[in-house]
Amino acid sequence: QVQLVESGGGLVQPGGSLRLSCAASGTILNIYTMGWYRQAPGKQRELVATMTTSSSTNYADSVKGRFTISRDNAKNTVYLQMNSLKPEDTAVHYCYAKILTSRPTMGTREYWGQGTQVTVSS
Repeated sequence: QVQLVESGGGLVQPGGSLRLSCAASGTILNIYTMGWYRQAPGKQRELVATMTTSSSTNYADSVKGRFTISRDNAKNTVYLQMNSLKPEDTAVHYCYAKILTSRPTMGTREYWGQGTQVTVSS
């Protein structure tokens, strides 16, 4: 099986920074895409940023220029550096990965982390 474990959320003042990490573990043959989504209270889950194996990135317009996604493929880990945080960034942030695995059967599946809370408030 595959698990995604996130860390790095918390409370920060407007203008501050946080760094989220997400490590994938288990029966992993290849990770095609890793990234982050977020869900604020009363809103739908939305894309924050994703990165493919070839380092192609996709960012939500609302975070461009403030957030940076990166990956360490050797560690099956994705990071999200969040700078110039705003109150509207407050949300539960979820790690996402599209992974080729052989358990329970061979196939490419989507996985989600348990979520980490990011709160931006003075």
